[in-house]
Amino acid sequence: MSWDDLVDVADLDCIYLSYDEPKKEEFWLKIKNMVPYAKRVDGVKGSDAAHKAAAEASDTERFILIDGDNMPDESFFNMQLDFRNLDPVYKKAQFRWKAVNHINGLRYGNGGMSSWTKDYVFNMKTHEHTDGSNATQVDFCMDSSDSLYWAMYDCYSTTYPNGTPFQAWRAGFREGVKMVLDRGARPTVDSFKDRVASRNLNNLTIWHNVGMDVENGEWAIYGARLGTYMTLLTTWDHVGVMWFDNLQKMWERIFKYMRPVHEADRIGEILKDKLGLPICTLNPEQSEFFKRHYNADKHNLGPLVKEMDVIRKIEGW
Repeated sequence: MSWDDLVDVADLDCIYLSYDEPKKEEFWLKIKNMVPYAKRVDGVKGSDAAHKAAAEASDTERFILIDGDNMPDESFFNMQLDFRNLDPVYKKAQFRWKAVNHINGLRYGNGGMSSWTKDYVFNMKTHEHTDGSNATQVDFCMDSSDSLYWAMYDCYSTTYPNGTPFQAWRAGFREGVKMVLDRGARPTVDSFKDRVASRNLNNLTIWHNVGMDVENGEWAIYGARLGTYMTLLTTWDHVGVMWFDNLQKMWERIFKYMRPVHEADRIGEILKDKLGLPICTLNPEQSEFFKRHYNADKHNLGPLVKEMDVIRKIEGW
């Protein structure tokens, strides 16, 4: 067995990557208490550039990355990555673990912790550094099927993207855009339900309808419905979602003056009529009930279990 067949997570550098998250200083203090050796990269513009800065800050070839609105489970740092008896490609892969979303209870990769290799990060071209491919312009996970960026099954953290009305609106808007894309490309109105992954449509429905029980949840719902509407039913260029500055300008110019519940209801009727999407805003009690039971029977299987492998097993592929 070579030295890197069994890796203690605590032996990997841990990088806290923050930008403009409202509670980033509070979360940084909590993470430093949890992981005293953690390092921080703050305020780097552009997702690709920020990840390269994180890789530069790491002294270990593989490192752990924590987003600025994410709070990890402390037990994660006592775990091991056991590569024994696995395909050697696992050692080269990038892992994105799930997070529980505080707004709507969703449990998927958005906002979750990740593990990267410096070699991969320095050579990738995504977001603002993309080579023009639809697949990598708006997200890492939309790379080709043979990509080494993997969605993992387990969940080890909670993401809190609702610290302010703007943060909640932006979080919802970005997912409202990304969830209706076909590998990064805008589908037609007639084809999007067939072209977009069913799991994404399920997650989109939850973004559109759940979250009224938390602070600024109405802004997240409004943002999600607006992002879907603008992507599929207007000529707005969805690629602009990669830049946080673009969303800040949109917010300051127009959307912060809107009444979120009223606008969400108005756009919801359009989404039902034009796209046939299920729109049914859950009130605070219903949202709380949904979240409590949505995650009730979900359990971790191990940090190197791929989400797609679990899906294949369940669906009998």
